[in-house]
Amino acid sequence: MIELVLTATGAQRLRFAISPLEEVLGAIQVLQGVRHHPAYGPWLSTAPQTLPIKELRTVLSATRYITEFLSPPPQSPRTTVEAQLAELRRTPPEQVALELAMVDADLSGLPEDPAQARDLLGDQLELAWHELIGPQWPRLHEVLAADIDHRTRRLGEGGIELALADLHSRVKLTGDVLTVESATRARTPLDERGLLLLPSVFAWPKVGVILVPPWQPSLLYPARGVAKLWRPAQDPDPRLVAVLGRTRALLLQVLAEPSTTTALARRLGLAPGTVSGHLGALAGAGLLVATRTGRSVRYARTRLGTDLVGA
Repeated sequence: MIELVLTATGAQRLRFAISPLEEVLGAIQVLQGVRHHPAYGPWLSTAPQTLPIKELRTVLSATRYITEFLSPPPQSPRTTVEAQLAELRRTPPEQVALELAMVDADLSGLPEDPAQARDLLGDQLELAWHELIGPQWPRLHEVLAADIDHRTRRLGEGGIELALADLHSRVKLTGDVLTVESATRARTPLDERGLLLLPSVFAWPKVGVILVPPWQPSLLYPARGVAKLWRPAQDPDPRLVAVLGRTRALLLQVLAEPSTTTALARRLGLAPGTVSGHLGALAGAGLLVATRTGRSVRYARTRLGTDLVGA
């Protein structure tokens, strides 16, 4: 059992981020059969099954620990894979050696020099990113961003308890202690860095905790909406089509989770300008609301829009 104590200081630094490299690690473990979810089926059917990443696969075959330096905790939801790979390649050799020594797998095939091992694994991770995740990244990122939007709203509505309520069946908040069911035993008071929460498309069925110094304490959990990620959009209800027209009815139906114009256009195979016009009309009718976060604008159904779809 891992216990994360939400100290007065640490509880003020609960934040979310997106880790592109965690998706690469998770995707490889899905290919290896370590992680399973019915939703992965369509992705597995098209993903390359053979890549020259033997050493990386060996590290990821471990059952208890697979290192932290291979996916440095990101700084924000906007962290890029390039930034993470650069940080990986800056990891001090002594840190690499420490973490590789903790991996419960036969790593005899890796170079003995930890710096060489780090660079080899980094190169293989970069290759895996381009082959497995890069082409799918806009859709994956949209799911991860939607999860963060959802939990951020819940954090504002009901605090930490509501934000973490359905994070994972193995994660529970009791008083000021966040417990994670695990074979590892640890009790860690969170310092001024707080806790970083990382939604992941390829995490299921696992939840992971990063506690090895000097890395930012982090909790990796399955993102919401993965089951619908590769599922084709269903035809909208004919009654809704009769009222709104097919495209607007389809947009209103798929916006069960907030999304951007670009993501919706990509998902539905429509021109962004066409989607933008329909979204504006739906928002003008009070069925959608637009929220800006940085440079991104996400559309979500209003209560009226949800009631209309439900009816």
